[in-house]
Amino acid sequence: MNTPWDKIIHQAVDHNLQAIKKINHQIHTDPELAYEEHNAHANFVSILESLGYNVTPQAYGVATAFSAEYGSGGRLVIFNAEYDALPGIGHACGHNLIASASFAAFLGVAEALKQTSIPGRVRLLGTPAEEGGGGKIQLINNGAYRDAAACLMTHPGPQYLLSGDVTGVAAVKMLANVKWRIFFSGQTAHAAMEPWNGFNALDAVCLSYNAISMLRQQIRPHERIHGTIKEGGDRPNVIPGSTSVEYYVRSDTLAAAERLWKRVQLCFEGAAIATGCQVRYESINSYADLRSSVELCKAFAATLPKGTVSLDEPADFLAGSTDMGNVTYECPGFHGAFGIDTEKGQGNHTRAFADASGLDKSLDRAVEWGKSMALVGFRVLSDDDFNQVVHEDWAADMKRAAL
Repeated sequence: MNTPWDKIIHQAVDHNLQAIKKINHQIHTDPELAYEEHNAHANFVSILESLGYNVTPQAYGVATAFSAEYGSGGRLVIFNAEYDALPGIGHACGHNLIASASFAAFLGVAEALKQTSIPGRVRLLGTPAEEGGGGKIQLINNGAYRDAAACLMTHPGPQYLLSGDVTGVAAVKMLANVKWRIFFSGQTAHAAMEPWNGFNALDAVCLSYNAISMLRQQIRPHERIHGTIKEGGDRPNVIPGSTSVEYYVRSDTLAAAERLWKRVQLCFEGAAIATGCQVRYESINSYADLRSSVELCKAFAATLPKGTVSLDEPADFLAGSTDMGNVTYECPGFHGAFGIDTEKGQGNHTRAFADASGLDKSLDRAVEWGKSMALVGFRVLSDDDFNQVVHEDWAADMKRAAL
């Protein structure tokens, strides 16, 4: 696909390649955990300001979020920059590359807006705490995506899962994830002297664990239930009076995950009744399923050499869940995934993947995909017919998601 603004966007990204490399290196070599990304936040604000952009630090009430915007009037396109890391293994999900790709895309669209005088706005949004913290959920609640025509980002994955000349997948599938903490309250007692006076909260945990294990036989193949015991008691001779667990419940839509959670909840209710304990629940956050716009994905694939981008295969190229799913319920979204080179079996969330995320050739791929995101984003701003098709398709998909 060749358009009048292709050259402008590519040249703008190439012109700013040193700035992109700098932020990529800063983020990768200084991994920070969810909501602690203070250096990444400060470095991004500094680089954007040095390039002449107005930046809002601590944007939308989130201390490590930022927002940079260019343009006026027209529609709004947003690019998400993630930069949180994982405990102990750094950028093992390659968020430095996500940030770099979105930075490149923002710079490309901003320059196209400058040179073409087309009405429209582009926003680079720093989105903390994807790794379990639900940063984008806070940003959604505080209005960061209000009135957006589209939101785009891209994510690295293991190249060894791809075949032939394919370098990535446009329409990545990811599950909805409903997360809960569950607390059982019983009664402590001396386990040897008078156990009959106790109500064993650890027994409630064990009963619920086994009930959920049995429930797994009756759920759909794509659904997942997994949990951990956070608090199981203090000493063997004290009957535990309080315990807690955390559980994730996943399905292909947020509505389906909520329905599955209701079935899981019955396991906890039954365990509480059987052991004479009380049970209460605390919602952690819920990640919606990732519903990438098919129209945006097709347009993205058309910007790269034929045969290098698969629309949706393999379906499990980047499995799991993400708070970008919640964004795709707010506006049409794109969350493609490109491959980077690691050894087989060393995919996301491994030390080897963190190492691969710091390679120059990985950044090259991220920048390439950033340029393509810019082309698609600018098309949303400049092509009324394309924007209408994207929004009509998204509205229809939201109806399907609610079933």
